[in-house]
Amino acid sequence: MATSFPSAGGSGNRSGSYQRRNVDPFAAIRRNHRIKVPSVRVISPEGKQLGILDTQKAISLALEVGLDLVEVAPNATPPVCRIMDFGKYVYEEQKKTSHVKSTASKIKEIEFSARIADGDFFTKIRHAEAFLAHGNKVKLRLKFRGREMAHTELGFAVMTRAVGELVGMGHPDAEPKLIGRNIHVMLTPLAPNKRKPKFHPVENDPPVDDGPDREEDDADDAPAQAAGGA
Repeated sequence: MATSFPSAGGSGNRSGSYQRRNVDPFAAIRRNHRIKVPSVRVISPEGKQLGILDTQKAISLALEVGLDLVEVAPNATPPVCRIMDFGKYVYEEQKKTSHVKSTASKIKEIEFSARIADGDFFTKIRHAEAFLAHGNKVKLRLKFRGREMAHTELGFAVMTRAVGELVGMGHPDAEPKLIGRNIHVMLTPLAPNKRKPKFHPVENDPPVDDGPDREEDDADDAPAQAAGGA
């Protein structure tokens, strides 16, 4: 049970002082003796319907086997409760949330060029496939240099080919789009049971993140663009 301690500077009730709020998303879930209704519909740990029971009897039934009576459908009449290990339930839910946040925050980037050689192209495709296999979103980016901007169709052909090679692992969020001197397309991984890897990256050739966009990229291209227009 959390214990409150007085602040080092004196009274903790000082006007304007910071008060910590309970942000525990599981705090509102009623369980055991916090369930005040007279009767509940009970589900066993295995998911079996035990029917409508007196609340105190249901609590005793759960505590006798070292588990908790947890309210899972408070708006039902009567509320539905399940006998479960509440601590384990919270741990599993937090782990799922942590995994989702971790995966969502990881966007890997693979950079191509309009005149990329086949060997380099497939190396980058293997890297992208490996990232998608780990549940990462992958941003494919193709950068035009100098006079290549006069033939953007070459870049779109490369990006379309890349998306096609990865169709068994991820799907594009939208069609490839030209923004400035770059073509972008974001791939979202398919569900694990639907992924069909086409390439098998060798052990000594690990995936490499080409890194995020850099502001100096366009600046570096300026002299090349001027030369191309000369």
